[in-house]
Amino acid sequence: MYVGALAERRVGVLQGGGLSSSALGVWLAERGIDAYHLVADIGQAPAAELEATVAAWRARGVPAALVDLRAPMAALALDLVRYQARHDGGYWNTTGAARLVLVEHLAPRLQAEGHTVLAHGCVGGGNDQRRFARYTARFAPGLDVYAPWIDPDALHRFPGREAMLEAVRAAGLPLDEGSGADWSTDASLAGASHESASLEDLAVPVDASTLRPRWSRWPADAPAEPATTTVTVTAGRITDIDGSGPDPIAIVRRAGELGARHGVWLRDVVERRIIGTVCRGVYEAPALEVLGAAWQRVLQTSLDQPSRALYDQLSATLGAAVYEAWYADPAARSARAALDALLERASATVTLTLHRGTARPTAVDVTASGALQQTRFGTGGNRWREPVAV
Repeated sequence: MYVGALAERRVGVLQGGGLSSSALGVWLAERGIDAYHLVADIGQAPAAELEATVAAWRARGVPAALVDLRAPMAALALDLVRYQARHDGGYWNTTGAARLVLVEHLAPRLQAEGHTVLAHGCVGGGNDQRRFARYTARFAPGLDVYAPWIDPDALHRFPGREAMLEAVRAAGLPLDEGSGADWSTDASLAGASHESASLEDLAVPVDASTLRPRWSRWPADAPAEPATTTVTVTAGRITDIDGSGPDPIAIVRRAGELGARHGVWLRDVVERRIIGTVCRGVYEAPALEVLGAAWQRVLQTSLDQPSRALYDQLSATLGAAVYEAWYADPAARSARAALDALLERASATVTLTLHRGTARPTAVDVTASGALQQTRFGTGGNRWREPVAV
């Protein structure tokens, strides 16, 4: 779909406040397109910054609204840990998860309000273009998708990020702190992906000279003294970290604060993309790194060997489902149901030691029902017996 087809259409823009989505808004306004901007709060920035983005669009005469999606984003972030739904090299799938939340909750709303086109600012031909297309077809059939950076007219107007930045600044629009002419950050409660021209070169190290973390400290800058925290899992779900209580937003935020402070956050991977290319991915996910370290110990104490083998198989299935945008399809729903059954008796409290880039389980309380019971047989070492209620 090209911009000429939008003249008589009502367009809903998923507006994150980053450079490409802001440039999309400028482009549609220049062409006189009837566009309505939905700014989703998925925990990527303080609410005041997102409210300023909404106010800036309204000041330009463009209708806009802020939608709070932190709760579903946090719930899905915890499911990434629960199902270990990761991609190549252990990437926590934070960007793919954010696309799912955005489309699942905003596309049906746009359609119900009479919009016939969903527009997003993601790079043409990339992973996210396919994610938006697939999820829109799943959650709002009949809603067309406009991806501007495959539109020749849009590319002529904005041949590169420098032209985007100039136009957005000229329009007086605020920009997310992770956006610039030569770098970009895509963030949510779950974590952030970092991209830049230099990071695309595998010979370039990921360090303080090439990457500015969004929230986190580098391990060398973290406190010299280790810190201890506890993660509680009840009936297969994380219910507390460090006194957070059971609210998913509170859990993810508290885990993120701890991981960021103690330098536990970085994944530098070479990944296979949906489109068939291989590229470097640099990811910052302090909450999921911390919770994931505890979760591994819960699995070790809660699943027997056949159950763990099945868990790992289905975990890989769900990792691909989130990355490739078929998490809402029957195969992924079935995998989640099977894992829910495996995990329903998994309960434990794990003590973690956080220190300069590491999150290490140092103790686990498995007195809760469903944990494997450890039995000592004389001097012959330790053996495990089947789960029993205690």
